[in-house]
Amino acid sequence: MPVHYQNYINGKWVDSVSGKTFKSFNPANTDEIIGVVPASDHRDVYHAVRAAKKAFEQWRLVPAPKRGDLLFEVAERLKKEKERIGDIVCKEMGKVKKESHGDVQEAIDMAYYMAGEGRRLFGDTVHSELPNKDIKTVRVPIGVFGLITPWNFPVAIPAWKILPALVCGNTVVFKPASLTPCVATEFVKIFDDAGIPPGVLNLVHGFGTDVGEAILKHPDVRGVSFTGSAAVGRRVAELCGPRFAKFCLEMGGKNVIIIMDDADLDLAVEGCIWAGFGTTGQRCTAGSRVVVHKKVHDEFLKKFVAAAKKLKLGDGLDKDTDIGPLVSQDAVDKVQRYMDIAKSKDKVTFMCGGKKAKGKGLDKGYFFEPTILANVKPHHIVAQEEIFGPVVSVLKTNDLYDALEIANSVQYGLSASIFTKNIQYAHIAARELQTGIVYINTSTIGAEVHTPFGGVKNTGNGHREAGGQGGAIETYTEMKVINVDYSGKIQKAQGIDWGKK
Repeated sequence: MPVHYQNYINGKWVDSVSGKTFKSFNPANTDEIIGVVPASDHRDVYHAVRAAKKAFEQWRLVPAPKRGDLLFEVAERLKKEKERIGDIVCKEMGKVKKESHGDVQEAIDMAYYMAGEGRRLFGDTVHSELPNKDIKTVRVPIGVFGLITPWNFPVAIPAWKILPALVCGNTVVFKPASLTPCVATEFVKIFDDAGIPPGVLNLVHGFGTDVGEAILKHPDVRGVSFTGSAAVGRRVAELCGPRFAKFCLEMGGKNVIIIMDDADLDLAVEGCIWAGFGTTGQRCTAGSRVVVHKKVHDEFLKKFVAAAKKLKLGDGLDKDTDIGPLVSQDAVDKVQRYMDIAKSKDKVTFMCGGKKAKGKGLDKGYFFEPTILANVKPHHIVAQEEIFGPVVSVLKTNDLYDALEIANSVQYGLSASIFTKNIQYAHIAARELQTGIVYINTSTIGAEVHTPFGGVKNTGNGHREAGGQGGAIETYTEMKVINVDYSGKIQKAQGIDWGKK
C-alpha cells in the first residue's frame, strides 16, 4: 500500500484544505505508487504563510548559535536515516542508488556546514571619520521565505535553501517538486523530529499553478529562492519584482567540456561519461556539449561511444545499473522531440542511442538510450538548448580560442570544463569561460557545499547557493549598519558645519 503523506503547517501534519490528492509514481516502474500526497491550493499557502509570519517574530530572536545547534541535530538525525531516505530518492526520482545516497549525503554535509554558520554570521567593525564614534555591520534575517525546489536533487537542493534560510533567522514555506513530494516530506520529518518550533518550517505540496503562484503572490513572503527552468524563473521575477521581494534564481545550463589535443583522452572520456550520463543527464551541470580539438576528435569519439555503449540501463536499486530512468513521460517526450529535430532538420550523426529504451525490465519505466551526436554545429538546437536527458553533442574545434567561442555561444553560463596538460590553456580558459563554475581536468559535475554554486547569463540572477564567500548567507540576510556616537554631541559627517552663524 502506498504511504499517505500530508502537509506540515505550524508544527502539525495536515491534509489539504480541499482534501484533494495526487499520486507519486516510481519512474522505473510506473505500476508502483510511492505515495499519495495533498493537492494543495492558495488556502493552504495562506495558512502556511500566516504561521511562518507569526513564528518569525520569535525565531529571529533566537541566538544564531542556538539556531545552528538545531541544524546540527538535523544533520545527526539525517545521517542515521541516510540509507532509508536515499532509497526513497532512488525509487521516486529514479537515479541510481549511489547517486541517490549521495543526494542525501550532500544534505548532511550542508546541515553540518550551515550549523557552523550560526557562529559565523560575521559583520564588520568600521572606523568612523568622526571622533568618539563606532560603526558596525550586522546580518539580519529578511522574514518569510518561499522556497521552490526541483525534482532532480529532491533532498540536496531543499537542503541548500532551507538550512541557510533557517540559520539566518528566516522562516520558511517550502514547496517541493510535485514529481518528488514523498522524499521531500521525509526530509521535513527530520526537522520535526529534531524539535523545530511550530511555524518556522512549513511544507505545502501541490502544483506550480496552484501552490507556486500563491507563494509568489503573497505579500507577506519577503523572499523567494527558486531552482528550475528559465521560463518559470522569469515568472518568479515578474511577480516578486513589483513588490520588491528579494528573489534568488538558479536556472538552466548548457555546459561544455573542452578537450584539447594534449589532453589525457581516457581521463576525458571518463569525465564526459559522468557529466553526460550521470543522473541520466538530468542535472543543470550536465556536460551536454563536448568540444574536441580536430587532431584528437576521431580518437576521442571512438573511445567515448564505446564507453557509452557499455552503460547498463535499469532500476536504480539494482547494483549493476549505471543509468536509471528519466523522471516522467513528459521528460521522455521532450528528449524525443529534440532527437527528431536533430535527425530531420540538422542532419547530425547518431553515434548511439536516440530513442526510448526497450527490453527486459525497461518497458514499464521512462528509460531513454544513452545518446551521442556527432557532426553537430554550434547553431544546432541540440547544441543550444537544455535537453535535460542522456544526450551529448560532440563538436569539432580548430584551437583553444575557437573552442572558447563555441563554449560561450549559448544563453546559459553555469559550469564548464577543459581537459589539457597545458597550464597556459587552463588559465586562459578559466578566465574566458562565461560560467559561474570552471573545472580543470575533471567533469562539469562536482559542486562542494562550502563553495558558492550558481551561474551567469540566463542561468541565474547573481545569487549563489551553498556556502563560502558570496554564498547563500548573502541571499538570506540583509546588512544593517549600526552607528554609535558616544561623543555627547551631534556630529555631522563629511565636515559639515550646519546651523552655526
